[in-house]
Amino acid sequence: METQIVYCDETGDDGLNTSSSEAFILTSIYMPSSSWQENYNAVKTFRSTLKKEYGFHTSQEMHTKHFLTDKNPYRTYNWSNDQKIDILKKYTLMIASLNISAINVIIDKTSIATPDYPILENALTYNIQRIENDSQGSWNFLLITDKGRISPMRKTARSIRAYNPIQSQFGGYINKPIKNMIEDVLEKDSKESHFIQICDFISYFVHLYYLTRYKNKELPNRVGNLINREFVGSVMATFSANGIFNEKASHEKYGLVIYPKK
Repeated sequence: METQIVYCDETGDDGLNTSSSEAFILTSIYMPSSSWQENYNAVKTFRSTLKKEYGFHTSQEMHTKHFLTDKNPYRTYNWSNDQKIDILKKYTLMIASLNISAINVIIDKTSIATPDYPILENALTYNIQRIENDSQGSWNFLLITDKGRISPMRKTARSIRAYNPIQSQFGGYINKPIKNMIEDVLEKDSKESHFIQICDFISYFVHLYYLTRYKNKELPNRVGNLINREFVGSVMATFSANGIFNEKASHEKYGLVIYPKK
């Protein structure tokens, strides 16, 4: 049985307070272990190209929100807006060329009606459930996440190996434990993982898409100084056209998984 490697990262915070973020997005990308080296080589080659064309150091983390809002260390490069947009376009096309699938779970905190809603735990559970569904028992998977939330994520992953209630079409729930996830959730610093940085990129653009298309809000001011909602839409459409999104994950466009259900 082949193993797939899963990476995940988030946008927004997982607290119930909506003042800092109204939504929490947990994105996972996964790939066959047999494709890992080819994907890695493609990312490394791309980063070398960015170094030659824009001086973007290969060891420098791509943190999408900070890039879009012109925070350090990106400000020190003194790129023009056109150069930054070119980097975003090329980054998008590089991701679209990889042999990966992506699932995006959005927890809309403005729709939460209970004071004890477990945002992170639910977002992770919904991700793992859909990866498990996609495997159809033909492969297993190993999950790697950025630093910071490892304890609750490990606890959640261990729990759903034993108890994972799924709504039955006949009413009520049935227990369908997760069987194909191996090992505990593992932790890796995003600075040392191009694939976690790719999760971050996808997750942040999903956040911007949800903000502008579902919530009908404007882009954050500093983001809107660089790109517009049409650019966000083109990034999402590019990923979709190249089969990056697991669009079987839900009935929403791009397979976006949105909770709580209204």
